Amino acid sequence: MPVVRIESLSHPGLEVFSRLTEAQLRNKLNPAEGLFIAESPKVIKVALAAGYDAVSLLTEERHLYADAADIVASLPPDVTVFTGPRELLASLTGYTLTRGVLCAMRRKSHPPVDELCRGKRRVVVIDGVVDATNVGAIFRSAAALGMDGVLVTSDSCDPLNRRAVRVSMGSVFLIPWTWIDHPVSSLSSLGFKTVAMALTDNSVTLSDPALLSEPRLAIIMGTEGDGLPAEAIESSDYVVRIPMAYGVDSLNVAAASAVAFYALGVNS
Repeated sequence: MPVVRIESLSHPGLEVFSRLTEAQLRNKLNPAEGLFIAESPKVIKVALAAGYDAVSLLTEERHLYADAADIVASLPPDVTVFTGPRELLASLTGYTLTRGVLCAMRRKSHPPVDELCRGKRRVVVIDGVVDATNVGAIFRSAAALGMDGVLVTSDSCDPLNRRAVRVSMGSVFLIPWTWIDHPVSSLSSLGFKTVAMALTDNSVTLSDPALLSEPRLAIIMGTEGDGLPAEAIESSDYVVRIPMAYGVDSLNVAAASAVAFYALGVNS
């Protein structure tokens, strides 16, 4: 593959790394042309192993024969590798968090909700969570703690947002996921009992025996500030709370998701 040494961030082909916004990369008008940026050798390797196609790579010169060497060797011959001195690349926003290697990759198409849910026992619904760090952390917990899939509402942060991918440590490439545009209550028609994680007067605790005996659960995690919308809570089969101590009223949604997935997982 061609290796191009750059002297300026205005070099043709570097737009995906230096100038395009997350919205421009995603390209909602032409999803088939959508891109995302994977950062760090570990995350890039996970994405490649999961079948995502690289478009171009950007790395410091010193990494060409070190941290990025096996990645470069595995790329198809038509993928351009851009390289330059750290002093130049460090001027990219957030570059110092990337461990010196970035890869522009093509997005994949997503399956319909019913297809993703077929045969699944535990799925996660990310409902209106807009913080990229929290979305990435939820994906990491979902993958680590044995969830079967993730459904993301359209008003949530894009899971392939650069920060979300980084925080997930590539877990977003490991667990099946798709967008869900209709009300999460419709998951009942697919055979799931819905679990709204929320604090209400009629909520039950995570250790409720009825919950653990359910063969198929959709665990709904809400936004950081206001929590789940009233419609989602009212239409859910269960409203579930995590018992708290010392007068603490709630956990961050990322921490709460890890607790919920561990307690309600198929191996619980």
